[in-house]
Amino acid sequence: MKTNQFMELALDEARAAGERGEVPIGAVLVFDGTVIARSGNRTRELNDVTAHAEVAAIRLACEALGQERLTGADLYVTLEPCTMCAAAISFARIRRLYYGAEDPKGGGVDNGVRFYRQPTCHHAPDVYSGINEVQAADVLREFFQAKRD
Repeated sequence: MKTNQFMELALDEARAAGERGEVPIGAVLVFDGTVIARSGNRTRELNDVTAHAEVAAIRLACEALGQERLTGADLYVTLEPCTMCAAAISFARIRRLYYGAEDPKGGGVDNGVRFYRQPTCHHAPDVYSGINEVQAADVLREFFQAKRD
């Protein structure tokens, strides 16, 4: 089982999002081994369908660094990004994407449209899946199980 300290922080963000009533997904952006931004989903809190954890972390990182591109940065996210987030990751020129659990229904990286494999994709990060996969899947499963109970 692959584990990672930055994914552990993303899992913390996911759990915090779940406690706020958001779908528990977390993201951490790292540059030169230093965390520059972290966030969980905030779509309900902000009434903003684009406030996914990945997009929120990208926005915070761009603001912190004072630039629109994050070349050389690595993103850790607990669930395979959707197509919107995959595009934002590409547009931000993020170097590496690490994600936990696959999302067969809504994922846009290794499932669905497979955004980075399209000829119209201008930048594809290196992608590593299955990082803290069991923990990431458990956070989501427990959240939705509690909703059903």
